Amino acid sequence: MKTIYFDNNATTRVDPEVFEAMVPFFQDLYGNPSSMHHKGGEVAQHIRRARRQLADLLGCEPEEVIYTASGTESDNTALWSAIRGRPDKKHLVTSRVEHSAIHNNVALLRRLGYLVTELGVDKYGRLDMGELLSALTPDTALVSLHWANNETGVLFPVEEIAGLCRERDIIFHTDAVQAVGKIPMKLKDSKIDMLSLAGHKLHAPKGIGALYARQGLKFLPFMVGGHQERGRRGGTENVPYIVGLGKAAELALKRLPEEDTRVRAMRDRLEEGLLKIPYSIVNGDRKERLPNTTNISFEYIEGESILFHLSHFGICASSGSACTSGSLEPSHVLRAMGVPFTAAHGSIRLSLCPYNTEDEVDFVLEKFPPIVEKLRALSPFWKDGKPSDSALLTCDTDNCSVCG
Repeated sequence: MKTIYFDNNATTRVDPEVFEAMVPFFQDLYGNPSSMHHKGGEVAQHIRRARRQLADLLGCEPEEVIYTASGTESDNTALWSAIRGRPDKKHLVTSRVEHSAIHNNVALLRRLGYLVTELGVDKYGRLDMGELLSALTPDTALVSLHWANNETGVLFPVEEIAGLCRERDIIFHTDAVQAVGKIPMKLKDSKIDMLSLAGHKLHAPKGIGALYARQGLKFLPFMVGGHQERGRRGGTENVPYIVGLGKAAELALKRLPEEDTRVRAMRDRLEEGLLKIPYSIVNGDRKERLPNTTNISFEYIEGESILFHLSHFGICASSGSACTSGSLEPSHVLRAMGVPFTAAHGSIRLSLCPYNTEDEVDFVLEKFPPIVEKLRALSPFWKDGKPSDSALLTCDTDNCSVCG
């Protein structure tokens, strides 16, 4: 059965060119880059090249790139470096729609006695800049907000926010795991202090990430050990994966125009086709979002049931973040946006990449409507081609698309 992979926000396949670039470092180029002999030196030069490749994608200096094992490690490093570096400040600001790597860290900091402000979002997943400004105080050590939401693709104005934080001497960090490689970046022209990324979101392997840390920023390592990464992250470098991330970054930079044109056009056509299904709504701002992502709710049925039936045809999608897919609770992102309970449970995220094709979009549009029709026929909230009376009684929002 052919696989149609529309779940690229969860992870991506390793690009063949990335794999080929990595292969020599498992057998031939096996030296420790810290070693003084030639086997170490030849490997060290490849790390320097990979660091430059990633810096070019980010629009920063190579010395500002710190390699980590994941986006989660990068997030942890940024948060704890900022908090430990300003022990006199006990307040931080984030949002209610962050990834669990930030969300759960914030909960821990709250238990440790920190004051945390979690900003809300409107029904389109957008921040209220007035609420953000009101939240900033002289006691604020850190503001951490994602660049792109992992479930809806909605973009936050992080460069503007970083500028506001710099004016107030507040460190600004952004989780850009979903954004890197999909939208242009030029960090050297921004006020962003720290930025997290993960290789497996841009066709590099799992197990490699990076943190951008602005030159001159006070930085305290999270992973303490040897002198690696200029003393900012201990542990022998994962050379094959670092090289792979470098090659993936080089390819992503070349493909940015394709992301904004061909991939965006496929996403838009897929979305418009699915919206022809009755009682379907797009979750999130349809303008300020990633070019590859759509999140659509199909009301009165379960998203997990849709995914099961899609998988029968080889179609891979998700009902939200892969990091919370085991939960039976509706997405915290969609609930924060005020999406009705009957719609939040039926949400499906489809995320594309340059590997996807128009034929795949056609196939999904062919198979999707009958699945929804079949599941609604089995739903207690659906009767005679429309929501049943019991469905209307379960509505829990003032903005329901059915009852108004």
